[in-house]
Amino acid sequence: MAAKMTKTRHPGIYKRGSRYVIVYRVNGKQRKEAVRTLDEALRMKRARETDRDRGEFQAESKIRFREYAEEWIERYQGKGRKGFRETTRADYRRDLSRYAYPFFDERLGRTVSAITPRDVANWIAWLCEQKGPKGKPLADASIRRVVAPVRACLGSARREGLIRHNPADGAALPHRPDVDAHDVDQVRVFTREQLGTVLAVVREEHRTFLLLLAETGLRWSEAIALRWSDIELNGSDARVSVRRANVRGELGPPKSKHGKRDVPISSTLVSALRKHRAASEWNRDDDLVFCAGNGAPLRYENMRRRVLAPAVEEAGAPWAGFHAFRHTCASMLFEGGKNAVQVQRWLGHHSPAFTLDTYVHLLDDRRGEPLDLSRELGSPRPVPPGLPAQAPQRTLEGLA
Repeated sequence: MAAKMTKTRHPGIYKRGSRYVIVYRVNGKQRKEAVRTLDEALRMKRARETDRDRGEFQAESKIRFREYAEEWIERYQGKGRKGFRETTRADYRRDLSRYAYPFFDERLGRTVSAITPRDVANWIAWLCEQKGPKGKPLADASIRRVVAPVRACLGSARREGLIRHNPADGAALPHRPDVDAHDVDQVRVFTREQLGTVLAVVREEHRTFLLLLAETGLRWSEAIALRWSDIELNGSDARVSVRRANVRGELGPPKSKHGKRDVPISSTLVSALRKHRAASEWNRDDDLVFCAGNGAPLRYENMRRRVLAPAVEEAGAPWAGFHAFRHTCASMLFEGGKNAVQVQRWLGHHSPAFTLDTYVHLLDDRRGEPLDLSRELGSPRPVPPGLPAQAPQRTLEGLA
């Protein structure tokens, strides 16, 4: 039987056994909380009454993290104007099930309101020890991806009044130096000889698809979503207009707002596309440019296994996937003199800084020739042997 509460000289604070109980009302309902000392009781009572008077009172939620997260993920619509992709919802659902529920529910047994910043920090440390689907430790980028749905979920709980603060805000994410992993993950590109071999050994209808990937730098998801109405094959402004992407069977906008772009194409690719359209039964404006025999979108695994894998093996580049054509395009654009902003817009990256960070190791790092400012100074440039001398230039004194 619980000990009887006795009054203290402080209104609303009672003594029960060795503990102190504060009693207060919110929206007409009586609430009680117990603490160990009188000082704690005084502080808590002042805090609860202040919260109540400001309309900020939040009763401790008894909802378990998994219970809330499973309901939240089905209704979450994102915070931006672009909304929330269903493919992202599936990714969030997978990562919550694989990495969040086992820790917060099965290991800690936490309710939403009981999760603390320390719990989140311990969870991230736990993630650093986990293995991914391929048996390798989770990379830093994977951990950032896994933390995202938990932060978003707790952010919704805060906005909905279940918790006062989001304990995942400001959580320190790992940045572990790993030279070997960097070497493995570093962007790799085809040499011109390897690219030529790949294009030479595939069948003609597949050659046009790979040529488009290499020349435009389109992502796989963008290329398989192209319709004939997205391609301009006439006049001097031949181009491909990227307006949508097909990600795991879901058709939607490109990866970011910067993904919507127009990419110029060469006369060689124009000719190949015209020939491809003439030979295809799927040649109406609304038909897919590259599709299966029934007009459906190409399947990544089928194309990789049947078309790409034999070709890159023949070319001596068995490491290459479809994204290698995009990387090779970027490399050739830089080689051709394009600057970071031009390449960023060509590829649809969100910033030139990201483009440089991704491809800086491919750039020519030789110092080059001296910068000649003789014309700006008014001094005559050296005359190559065998050419007549130029008219006398203005001297530096003449500029004064």
